Amino acid sequence: MTAELGHIALIIALCMAVFQTLVPMAGSFKGYQTWMRLGQTMAFGQFVFIALSFACLSMAFLNDDFSVAYVANNSNTLLPDRFKMSAVWGAHEGSLLLWALILAGWTAAVALLSRRMPLVFSARVLSVLGFIAVGFALFLLLTSNPFERILPVVPIEGGDLNPLLQDFGLIVHPPMLYMGYVGFSVPFAFAIAALIGGQFDSAWARWARPWINAAWMFLTIGICLGSWWAYYELGWGGWWFWDPVENASFMPWLIGTALMHSIAASEKRGVFRSWTLLLAIFTFSLSLLGTFLVRSGVLTSVHAFASDPERGIFILAFLFVVVGGSLLLFALRGPQMRSSSDYQGWSRETMLLINNVLLVSATAMILVGTLYPLLADVLDLGKISVGPPYFSFFFVPTTAILMVFLGFAGFSRWQSTDGRLMLRKGIIPGVISLVLGLILPALAVEELSWSTYSLSAVVTLVLVFWVITMSAEDLLLKVDGKAANLKGLTGSYWGMLTAHAGLAVCVLGVGLSTSYDLQRDVRMVPGDHVDLGEYNFQFIGVKPADGPNFSAYRGEVVVTSGDQVVTTLWPEKRNYKAAGQTMTEAAIDGKLTRDLYVSLGEPLGGNAWAIRVQVKPFVRCIWLGALMAGLGGLIAGNDKRYRRRKNRITSVLNAGGISA
Repeated sequence: MTAELGHIALIIALCMAVFQTLVPMAGSFKGYQTWMRLGQTMAFGQFVFIALSFACLSMAFLNDDFSVAYVANNSNTLLPDRFKMSAVWGAHEGSLLLWALILAGWTAAVALLSRRMPLVFSARVLSVLGFIAVGFALFLLLTSNPFERILPVVPIEGGDLNPLLQDFGLIVHPPMLYMGYVGFSVPFAFAIAALIGGQFDSAWARWARPWINAAWMFLTIGICLGSWWAYYELGWGGWWFWDPVENASFMPWLIGTALMHSIAASEKRGVFRSWTLLLAIFTFSLSLLGTFLVRSGVLTSVHAFASDPERGIFILAFLFVVVGGSLLLFALRGPQMRSSSDYQGWSRETMLLINNVLLVSATAMILVGTLYPLLADVLDLGKISVGPPYFSFFFVPTTAILMVFLGFAGFSRWQSTDGRLMLRKGIIPGVISLVLGLILPALAVEELSWSTYSLSAVVTLVLVFWVITMSAEDLLLKVDGKAANLKGLTGSYWGMLTAHAGLAVCVLGVGLSTSYDLQRDVRMVPGDHVDLGEYNFQFIGVKPADGPNFSAYRGEVVVTSGDQVVTTLWPEKRNYKAAGQTMTEAAIDGKLTRDLYVSLGEPLGGNAWAIRVQVKPFVRCIWLGALMAGLGGLIAGNDKRYRRRKNRITSVLNAGGISA
């Protein structure tokens, strides 16, 4: 009965979502306050029933209920309980239910925290969120029902969760990524509500900004966790593949970053109003596009779940309705959202505009590279592969230009800034950055046994030190040598400083790990050793080892530097019993300045094994920087201005003459 209860709860949640879509919206035009307040009630109720449905599916996994087709296909009795829980969202149907649960959670949060907003505005926001919930609930019930039964003959044993997914990464990465994906539905709903009312002002931006920061923070951390998971799980040391599904999460992050900066200008100066609304629409639209790519069957990827064309058609139709409808509304109402002030020269508005142009250009480049091969295939123009060289050719220069302007961000002022003054501010940081960028790679070649003096490393270090020294100079000038002045700096400023420093650290990891990565694939028998940089890797041998649901061969590799033992690494080659699939588990010794990475390949006969050894300098800075950037988003979103209890929305969308 657990599956039936979950199914019924999902149907009830759909009914509530329908009421949440229709009744508050109608009430906002009719002026019926009772109807508008129904949106909050339906939002809380929808969350309760979606959570109940999710709990029922979780219980089916924990109880090995193989009469449920989704459980039978993705779990077995040998699977550890922690992976049974993560298997709930480890495949298509469950991942959509997780999406629906997170959407219901965001909606309930909006209902809880919107009570001080004008009732007409909050009713329309909840109505838009309800419409999105209707789409996903229908998708679940009509094409992707996770509670479908296998009757009358119930399997004695289930299949298996993909071995790639039997990892801690599945427990944390998809929920965090979905929190970001779905979180951008809130600013989307804010934008649609503003367009319906035909009004937009700084108060709107002030209310929407914390939601944007929160969604961006979750998406940043989600992408970071996915990159880290791919790095240690796939066994060859890569941290980004320009895989179409990875691009699907990166594109909304880029546009979301542009949105986060654009709305700052809209709040402070009343500029970029229509552009901010359009970015809010594009960000969530790209999140829906990512859903289409992952679950439509058009992609073959380690990340992609679905292969049923009917599901793809449903998502494509829903994408057309949401994106097409919102862009049509923008075309009708957007021209009314005019800027209320102007700016000139190298003002902060100009800097934010440049930021937006670069980020949107990068997104367009990735979108073309991701979709063009798919369109060529659909139009029978042949198989076309777009790989890392294409993306790097466009993305690397764009990032470099962005870093240059990033250094000036703190010195720019609203409305107008003296360009010559900004250039003078950059003289000392520029000299320091250039000197350090030229000297440090030369020292590294000598002291760390790096093979070459890399031009890419020089450029990386110059850009990184440029951002850090410019940010430090701006902070010192604002403090003016007085510790008491630190208290006067806003949360938004500290968040910006942390996020920009995080980006610099991330670029440091990307640039140096790419420039100085050392790798060798070798055939080794016990006793063999291989030198890589300053390290010596000695292969001791392989022993059998068993896990809860797999058998393995565990290698032993001792790493030394000079006469000193650095570490012992234990890579594994696992065979999962349920489906007989083989997986490589890399062994990593990680430090901030380098990773030692060993993966065990195939047996080659004669007690020999294929082994890959790698030394990856500063690779952990990639994820450290991403976490710092996410922390910056959290700090900015927690600015005390957004936590004041006083209602600051005085003129937003008072359609129908209803006051707050």
